[in-house]
Amino acid sequence: MAYQKVNADQRAPGHSQYLDNDDLQATALDLEWDMEKELEEPGFDQFQLDSAENQNLEHAETADLNLDSIQPATSPKGRFQRLQEESDYITHYARSAPKSNPCNFCRLLKIFCTAIILFIFGILIGYYAHKNCPSNATSSGTLDLQLYQEILKTIQAEDIKKSFRNLIQLYKSEDDMEISKKIKIQWTSLGLEDVQFVNYSVLLNLPGPAPSSVTLSSSGQCFHPDGQPCSEEARKHSSQDLLYSYAAYSAKGTLKAEVIDVSYGNADDLKRIKKMKNVTNRIALLKLGRLPLLYKLSLLEKAGFGGVLLYIDPCDLPKTTNLSYDTFMVSLNPGGDPSTPGYPSIDGSFRQNRSNLTSLLVQPVSASLIAKLISSPKATTTNNACTPLELPNNEERIVNMQIQTVTKFKTVTNVVGYLKGLTSPDRYILVGSRHHTAYSYNGQEWASSTAIITAFIRALMLRVKRGWRPDRTIVFCSWGGTAFGNIGSYEWGEDFKKVLQRNVVAYVSLHSPIRGNSSLYSVASPSLQQLVAEGPSFLFEALFPKHTTKIEELDPFFNLHETITKLSGEVILQIANEPVLPFNALDIALEVQNSLKGDQPNTPQLLAPASRLRESTELFQSDEMRPANDPKERAPIRVRMLNDILQDMEKSFLVQHAPPGFYRNILYHLDGKTSQFSILLEAWEHCKSLASNETLQEALSEVLNSINAAQVYFKAGLDVFESILVGKN
Repeated sequence: MAYQKVNADQRAPGHSQYLDNDDLQATALDLEWDMEKELEEPGFDQFQLDSAENQNLEHAETADLNLDSIQPATSPKGRFQRLQEESDYITHYARSAPKSNPCNFCRLLKIFCTAIILFIFGILIGYYAHKNCPSNATSSGTLDLQLYQEILKTIQAEDIKKSFRNLIQLYKSEDDMEISKKIKIQWTSLGLEDVQFVNYSVLLNLPGPAPSSVTLSSSGQCFHPDGQPCSEEARKHSSQDLLYSYAAYSAKGTLKAEVIDVSYGNADDLKRIKKMKNVTNRIALLKLGRLPLLYKLSLLEKAGFGGVLLYIDPCDLPKTTNLSYDTFMVSLNPGGDPSTPGYPSIDGSFRQNRSNLTSLLVQPVSASLIAKLISSPKATTTNNACTPLELPNNEERIVNMQIQTVTKFKTVTNVVGYLKGLTSPDRYILVGSRHHTAYSYNGQEWASSTAIITAFIRALMLRVKRGWRPDRTIVFCSWGGTAFGNIGSYEWGEDFKKVLQRNVVAYVSLHSPIRGNSSLYSVASPSLQQLVAEGPSFLFEALFPKHTTKIEELDPFFNLHETITKLSGEVILQIANEPVLPFNALDIALEVQNSLKGDQPNTPQLLAPASRLRESTELFQSDEMRPANDPKERAPIRVRMLNDILQDMEKSFLVQHAPPGFYRNILYHLDGKTSQFSILLEAWEHCKSLASNETLQEALSEVLNSINAAQVYFKAGLDVFESILVGKN
């Protein structure tokens, strides 16, 4: 078998054939099977007629042979050389020439005709048996380009559209279980194995009986979060959109104070503001974006603010998007059930009383309300330049904000189904989407997400029914409680922590697949940069109501849905089926070195460890991954060991305590514009407002330890492989 791998530098970034045409052509992996070489090695010309006597002499201890297990063998130096080297090979089986006989010709003719008939009959039996009977499940080692095409070509936009519309009909259901049942029934009908509910009783922070309000002290005008005036009629007929314009797990109550514009709320903004004004128990006017919301709120809380009016500046949105009067929801939950931090919400677990996760009163409001608050027209555009909303420093605004929320224990349901792998069933690729939770709104994205993952399941199971299976197990998950802080997925992860830490290879998220129709964005770990890579944006932290994200307006023919499904499916198939995981060790070392570029202070001490890491990964890439990608040199035990190393290689970069809202994997950047280590940037910003640089030194130490741990990890892997080779020799 000949195996060829197309390297990352042979593929245009972000490009895929699905963006150009309907036919699938492999971009990250190309398998070629040389069938002539495959059949040539165990050829029939090696078959020898052993007499019963010789067979008993040579295999006396295995008289009862299982003929199915006998495989033709070849000499290490080839068939023909073997005949020359072993002089007794022919003489051992030599027979005397038969004596001439008048009946010999007739006998030979009968034998010849009988053999011809049996041969033709055998071919016909084999042909029809192969044509009419499905083949047994085979390893995806034989998966070629045609099979990828067959699987992904069955994904059709019309099927996704039909599934999407069926799900949308359940949108108004007040029972989360109804949607979960629908998903389970659909996945089971497609043939997915062991589809099950996984339920958790969790603490949810829900809106109160009436919408929140903001009142201007100067005029006494009261406004709802969308900027519309308060009225008794509005309170009686409050829409769900208005009720759900809130920050889940915010502090509740009332606060009357001066409003201080802190812009995006970074360290420089706060340092500038604190020099001019007393911020204790004041209300911060904060823009969403640029940095994680939880991180910015932690800075405001530490500075002494009492409340936050949170909004999206229209200048941060595309010109074609108008959300001036739209309200939104955010969650202040870093993840999981707040009542069981760090452990799963199973029966008998101790429950902590944590109705709010911050001391700040946080209220999301529309841009139109902010414009009224600062007595300014909405953000204007002059000479194609947008003018951001800003409260003048020399003007004072005092407002009274009132927030009402309630906390309740509710059941959150996950739907989990399995497609068991053939050769490595204990290695999991998780594919996750989310479904609607009745106690929140998150537009129609959940239905789009669920329709896409269902379409991929349908395509896979059509092929599974014909006998194929992936090498590794694919676990499909539909998460509940996502809007409140990824509660369903967090609890499931905590519940199965030990299994997942040992067995999970990768997680592919289809959380919000369609957000627009102009550009393709994707996010990936550094080791998967050869598959996809792009930077995140923190405007996604705002969840808008359904009428602002009408999926069918963005993608009326669902062609984008079909494209995203095929792109994601291509990535999933590669991770689930390649004999060697498509993870690039060298990319990690390059990412580390790139993160140390620039004018960051105190980073020269990290350059030497980063260089050693690169040397180790280069050796690992050339000495271990190259042979494993060649079937002639590939040994199953070595491939398994190699994959175990590749699977865990990024764990060296996980830190125990990351700043609020930051990734625990320090290789992940906050956005595509920033190449430096995020925790170093945060520590440097933190030191600007402090006399001590202790925080920066701690961050430098964490990065240094991570780089060193990764270098030791790869060096140990090389040593293990080397010791195996020495042992064999």
